[in-house]
Amino acid sequence: MTNLIDLTTSQLNSIIAIKEQIEALQGQIDSIVAGDGGDSPAPTIVTKPHRRRSAAVRARMAAAARARWAKIKGTGATDAKPPKKGKRRLSAAGRVAIIAATKARWARVKGTPSKPNAAKKRDRRSSPAVKAKLAAAARARWAKVRAAGKTRL
Repeated sequence: MTNLIDLTTSQLNSIIAIKEQIEALQGQIDSIVAGDGGDSPAPTIVTKPHRRRSAAVRARMAAAARARWAKIKGTGATDAKPPKKGKRRLSAAGRVAIIAATKARWARVKGTPSKPNAAKKRDRRSSPAVKAKLAAAARARWAKVRAAGKTRL
């Protein structure tokens, strides 16, 4: 075996690092033998992100807390509940539109027409007068093409 005095500082540092690794491994072996599972990572606690509460909810919570304390102390609560806001309501037209859309959706799923006597949907892109004008222009164009002896435009 070599004398420690003859070693350089880098060699001594390497020896110290190896000894520390050996001690750490020995500690792990001892903990496994002791039965606590060794160097298993500590369980991490996963927290949910905090949700923001609206001002109305915070006011209700504060009023409820005041009422609880008043009950404990035996005194009357000053304002137990904040004034309630009216509920949001669906308009009659909105309700009718939702019902019609639901019926149409179910009719598509079942493969039956939603309204048996429903008239065809009106083409709203152009009026009958515009359609007639376009048809007349197309007939004139084709008459010109045929007069020239062609079969294509």
